[in-house]
Amino acid sequence: MTAPLPNNSALKQRLKRVERFFADQYINTGKLAGTLAQVWRGGELVLNSLQGMADRERATPIVEDTIFRIYSMSKPITSVALMMLFEQGLVALDDPVSKYIPSWADLQVFDGGELGAFKTCAPERPMQIVDLLRHTSGLTYGFQMRSPVDAAYRKLKLGDAGTLDGMIAALADLPLEFSPGQAWNYSVSTDVLGYLVGQISGQPFADFLQQHIFKPLGMADTGFHVPPEQAHRLAACYSVGALGRAVQPGRALRLQDDPRTSGYLKAPTFFSGGGGLVSTAHDYMRFSRMLLGGGTLDGVRLLGHKTLAMMSANHLPGGADLTQLSRSMFSEATYSGVGFGLGFACTLDPAQTLTLGSAGDFFWGGAASTFFVIDPREDMVMLLLTQLMPSSAYPLRRQMRALVHGAL
Repeated sequence: MTAPLPNNSALKQRLKRVERFFADQYINTGKLAGTLAQVWRGGELVLNSLQGMADRERATPIVEDTIFRIYSMSKPITSVALMMLFEQGLVALDDPVSKYIPSWADLQVFDGGELGAFKTCAPERPMQIVDLLRHTSGLTYGFQMRSPVDAAYRKLKLGDAGTLDGMIAALADLPLEFSPGQAWNYSVSTDVLGYLVGQISGQPFADFLQQHIFKPLGMADTGFHVPPEQAHRLAACYSVGALGRAVQPGRALRLQDDPRTSGYLKAPTFFSGGGGLVSTAHDYMRFSRMLLGGGTLDGVRLLGHKTLAMMSANHLPGGADLTQLSRSMFSEATYSGVGFGLGFACTLDPAQTLTLGSAGDFFWGGAASTFFVIDPREDMVMLLLTQLMPSSAYPLRRQMRALVHGAL
């Protein structure tokens, strides 16, 4: 049951706590250069907080149309694209992936050894489309640092350069970390989905997103690179510590990607559906509001509401949560009380998460500490944009959940 909406003027006053908190705890202390936080509830933008710098070195403030690297917040967009093809009957969730990638028909599972001398065994079943959507494919990421298989990804620089075709060809010669469906592991699965969108639709992946998602929703500033006329709006990206390591108190921000020389200023050859997009608060809020609306926004329908309901449900085998199935050392979600759907995580039991939220909300984040939550029970979207790597540096997401839900 949806909670009754409070007086929006009172809610807006209470939500000022979000801006004060990020200013006091993060921006004034130098932990973050700047933040853009938004909350949409009951058909209205009840929080729109812009503070700090988009580019600290050049004293450029964050503004409404600042462009952010959204990294893994690309994944829900790619998943929606695949599910649009699913609705058209062009692909089924239990289709073997090898139906569309014949070179993957004989993928094997790691059983020892290392690159050049892998020992393998046959999987218990073939990889299916649903495994790519929910990260139970047996694929991995090179930055996981946990197995000889991800070490091979690093050595071959999979996902770092080249083309989608090149990555697909290289993966055909590498073993899976586990038999599909046996475990959950954050991986290049969504990059593979992007490749499949291109193969199944018959048009380049980037063109499909532009024609069928970005243009219909009015997401004019979202894409795989920043064109010259928008370059002045790209935020700087900063880093502190290292991926998976604790941040030392007082550790200074380091410029990780200068917006004047960023690789995002050039059109890529590798179109990463798992992490390659840039966007703005306006654009990603429109995408999020489409999700909140059950697949439709302002008369534009991308998906049916039954499809969205399926995507936001837990698809982990046996109804498990991530604590029971995850082999990943890193993801964009905490694990307790959290399941995984077709493109994003979903809250199963808010009490187990030890933070505020609603059963049935769904969400994801990006490597530069960006974050969004769709909460159908509260008729609400939360969006946080900043540019700090790694996303594990500070508990920004849990804190924003507490601040926003505490204001309701």
